[in-house]
Amino acid sequence: MPGKTRLYDAIVVGSGPNGLAAAITIARTGRSILVIEARDTIGGGTRTAELNLPGFRHDICSAVHPLGLGSPFFQSLPLAQFGLEWIFPPAALAHPLDDGTAAVLYRSVEETARTLGPDGAAYTRLLGPLAADWSKLAPALLGPLSIPRHPLALARFSMHAWRSAQGLARSRFKHATARAFFGGMSAHSILPLEKSPSAAFGLVLASLGHAVGWPIPRGGSQQIAEALAAYLRSLGGEIITGQTVESVDDLPPARTVLLDITPRQVLKVARHHLSTGYQRGLERFRYGPGIFKIDYALSGPVPWAAPGCAEAGTLHLCGTLEEVVEAERAATQGRLTEKPFVLVTQPSRFDPTRAPAGQHTLWAYCHVPNGSTHDMSEAITAQIERFAPGFRQLILARSTMNTAEVERYNPNYIGGDINGGTQDWFQLFTRPMPRISPYSTSNPKLFICSSSTPPGGGVHGMCGFFAAKEALKKLK
Repeated sequence: MPGKTRLYDAIVVGSGPNGLAAAITIARTGRSILVIEARDTIGGGTRTAELNLPGFRHDICSAVHPLGLGSPFFQSLPLAQFGLEWIFPPAALAHPLDDGTAAVLYRSVEETARTLGPDGAAYTRLLGPLAADWSKLAPALLGPLSIPRHPLALARFSMHAWRSAQGLARSRFKHATARAFFGGMSAHSILPLEKSPSAAFGLVLASLGHAVGWPIPRGGSQQIAEALAAYLRSLGGEIITGQTVESVDDLPPARTVLLDITPRQVLKVARHHLSTGYQRGLERFRYGPGIFKIDYALSGPVPWAAPGCAEAGTLHLCGTLEEVVEAERAATQGRLTEKPFVLVTQPSRFDPTRAPAGQHTLWAYCHVPNGSTHDMSEAITAQIERFAPGFRQLILARSTMNTAEVERYNPNYIGGDINGGTQDWFQLFTRPMPRISPYSTSNPKLFICSSSTPPGGGVHGMCGFFAAKEALKKLK
């Protein structure tokens, strides 16, 4: 680590998107900032690597980034000047069904509605206003509780968002296609879909699909981290890698420290600097289901049966709403299922840098009980084969990660939980514990800037931005 003689205005532990966002926010004020990363590469959940065969570049965690464009903080950064290029697949999402059809999310609400048959008009009435309001909704939804600047827009969203995904889907839509489509988007909440506020996640993702799209970064998600880091360095910020922080006492002198880590790790590195009450609050923090992930190297494109699937950057594979509900219920109840809800991305269809010419990468995961080490490879492969007959014959190689391996890759993913903790009503806006400022700790020099603070999981940088704003109040 740097020598103990220099006094930094702030040090950030962890170089995920939120850690880099916090560092940029502080560096923009002209203050000195150091980012310390345990791994040899920066990025946290935005890393890309050759995981199985040479020339096949896989996103290790995040792959598709609607919040990369929908985030007010990212929108304020000149990341294109630092090498970040977004690619927009013709369709954001496809949700195929067993009858050979698929619901498809396009930028156009009307074009999307046409894939939903008789429920198209109901979808337009629900999502049209919310998509149009996204720029007004984003500040309220992607941050801590506050007085909304656009209360009418937030009221329109909230009248639907408080419901369960299952309840909203069944009340608004009469047919299987639209119900499954909305259920799949809501399953990104990693909550039971019969519980509130799972509907909110589906509404946000659908609105983002229409308002900004679901883009992928050319070259892989690592490019997001590299662009953030390059911009930070242009502001005078420093980054060091390959340095594990076992205790905040080992850090160089700093006026304030921001931790891009989750509550369990905060207790590990800073327990003795926190009040007993705050420690107990962090100990009560709850983590959610984990993931089992597969990265495939393929000899050709996936032979999807349903029209529209080849156009989509992301696919949701599970069939009906009832199947999605059961799969997500199993993960939250500590059970495994033979038919998991599988999230798939196919970046090499749209980005030729990801695989050798004519060949492809495929990224897939399903939700599993927290800490499960069960091998879900066959269950995931079977779900892909279900909607793309002949898929198995294309597999050249694959690499897998169970929840333990996911956590070893990134210690923030406790038990394989990629959301930084359960995002139910009790941990949505008050994570990691109820406080006037959720980013502040009981120690005025220590702040938390990870996805365990509002607004939670996703590559948007907002947790880091708001934590840095709190830290800057102490640096005046």
